[in-house]
Amino acid sequence: MENLVIKVENLQKTYKMGDIEVKALRGVSLNITEGEFIAIMGSSGSGKSTFMNIIGCLDRPTAGEYFLEGIDIKEKTENDLSYIRNQKIGFVFQAFNLIPRTTSLKNVELPLIYGKISSSERRERAKSMLEIVGLGDRIYHLPNELSGGQKQRVAIARALANNPSIILADEPTGNLDSSSSKEIMELFRQLNSEGKTVIIVTHERDIAEYTDRIITFKDGEIIKDEGRESFNVGI
Repeated sequence: MENLVIKVENLQKTYKMGDIEVKALRGVSLNITEGEFIAIMGSSGSGKSTFMNIIGCLDRPTAGEYFLEGIDIKEKTENDLSYIRNQKIGFVFQAFNLIPRTTSLKNVELPLIYGKISSSERRERAKSMLEIVGLGDRIYHLPNELSGGQKQRVAIARALANNPSIILADEPTGNLDSSSSKEIMELFRQLNSEGKTVIIVTHERDIAEYTDRIITFKDGEIIKDEGRESFNVGI
């Protein structure tokens, strides 16, 4: 039986802006199994980023259920959620979110510091992660000495540092040219082939088609859930 890593049932999120209520999610139900490679698509305001924030334990739903690897997130404290984010989820962002005056190595070590890993082990693990993403010769470079694609590789190495079971990437190719975008998506594909569950938010169809499943949001609801057999790959 396939292992369920994410299960959401009737997920709802409402934001209050003064006297106005904005329904960002309207009863979303979805299962994601271990080892899937998924794209979340939708225009601005569709609810895709809200959904990503909730499954990444960065926000809580207004109503509905969310189980992460069988854990009922509703029952967890903020400290619990911080630990879950650090140990189970690797985050990759469009803007890279690297510390400017810090080497690639130190940037990758950061989540390991929060995980209270010894300095010697942090260093070895960070070096290993940078080698995995093809930057073994750039470990002492600062972010301003790297190309956009290399910065994103450092960000991916940082996301891998604690060996999370899930990688969440929010518009990871948004600041990259087409050549770098292809390299980054091939890297995600490789990580997925090695067993990682990879979930990518994107508004670009050609990027989404690197994955094996495309889930499309509109007005806070899922309007389409496609497997690879139903979309043209073309890559």
